[in-house]
Parts: sequence; C-alpha cells; structure tokens
Amino acid sequence: LRVMHWLMQWLPEAEQWACFDTAFHATIPPALHTYALPEPWRQRGLRRFGFHGLNHQHVGETVAAQKPGARRLISCHLGAGCSLCAIGLAPAGPPRSVATTMGFTPLEGLVMATRSGSVDPGLLLHLLNLGMTAGELDQLLNHQSGLLGLSGLSGSMQELRAAAATGHAGAQLAIEVFEARLLQEIGAMAASLGGVDVIALSGGIGEHDTALRAALETRLGWLGRIEWLVVPADEEAVIARSCLRCRSLQRS
Repeated sequence: LRVMHWLMQWLPEAEQWACFDTAFHATIPPALHTYALPEPWRQRGLRRFGFHGLNHQHVGETVAAQKPGARRLISCHLGAGCSLCAIGLAPAGPPRSVATTMGFTPLEGLVMATRSGSVDPGLLLHLLNLGMTAGELDQLLNHQSGLLGLSGLSGSMQELRAAAATGHAGAQLAIEVFEARLLQEIGAMAASLGGVDVIALSGGIGEHDTALRAALETRLGWLGRIEWLVVPADEEAVIARSCLRCRSLQRS
C-alpha cells in the first residue's frame, strides 16, 4: 500500500491494479472458513482466508480446460510455501475454491521450507509462558521451522533428497514428516469434495520432485482412479488476465 500511495503522488496518471492472493478463496463456505472462537473475536475478522489463490485459480482453469469432464480437483501448490486447495469444477462457470489448508495467515497447514505449518496452539502458549516473546515466536515459526527446522540442514527439498540418499537422518525425517502431513491434508481436501477426480501438482517441489509424485500415487491408491497432472505455476498470467478483463469492463 505504501508503494501504491507513493506512485499515486509520483505518477498520478498511471493506472494501478491489485490482485489479492486470498480472493479466489472467497467462495469457501462458512463451515470451512470459521474458527471455533468466541463471537467477539470472529466479529473482528478472525477467520480462515487462505493464500496462493492466484496459482490455485490458474491450476483450476488449466485443469478445467484440459479435463472438461473433471468435477473435483485438488490443487497442490508445493514450493517454499505450500498449500492445498479443494476446487469444484462445473460444466459452466469458473472454478470455485471449496476448502484450503492455509488460514488467517500463510503459516497454517502443510510443512513448508521454513514455516512450521499447523501446530498445537497449546504448544505456543507453553512457549509464551516460558518467557519467549511474540517476536521470537514469529521468527521461529516462520523462518526456522519446516523442512529447515526438521532437518537442521536446509529448507530445499532438492538438497534434502541428496542428503537423505547419503543417510542424513535429519533430511530423512524432514521428508517423511512433509509427506505424512501432505497425505493427511489431501485426504481432508478429498473429504471436502466428496471424492477427487484430478490431483494437480504445482510449484517448485510439485513440478520437479518425481520421487514425491511416485510416493503420493502409491499411497493414495485408496482414493480410487485419479488423474495426476503437473501444472507449472503461473500467477503472473492470472494477474495479467484479471487486469485486462477489468480494464475491458471499465471501458465497455
């Protein structure tokens, strides 16, 4: 916002557009975006928003075009940040987000490169009671946890695969925890959709980690016949199309 205000003063004639990474998740029903918190807290806007919406939208549109008969999609955005999105595909109309793993912030959900993903809130209260500050907790959960914290080595899945091949115990544990949480959350997304027709992998890990895809295909066989796709991430194209569409509507 500071940059936009600065540009308004410096280049007042320039058009500015904002595309929000949470917008795609506006269709998630209340039962799936509401935290079980007291009403005064909820009235302050404390709810699940979800993120990676631009790429989940891109994945949904891509799969809808490639697989017109598919109705239930799980989009897996797996990179430095990781999230899943359960997407409903209709014969007509845009893809709709039904559920997602990230919440009020991008910290909730899956294990990520340096973010913890979901942890017991009681554990965080315990650390605060022991004297850890909110700032220290923020730094720990966002920048020292996830694959890096588990392995004690790196937040890069590529580096962890190489280290695990040489017997590095921390790298092996990080990969196992990452895959276990991912499997659990894919099951939750499938439950939200009432089944799944397509699972699409996107992001740096999703697009390039063939070992992960093989493990997922094997361990998710119980879901029945599923089509697996790899969809390269392309948030920029979604932003460009959205801005061009809005400009066209303004001028019509």
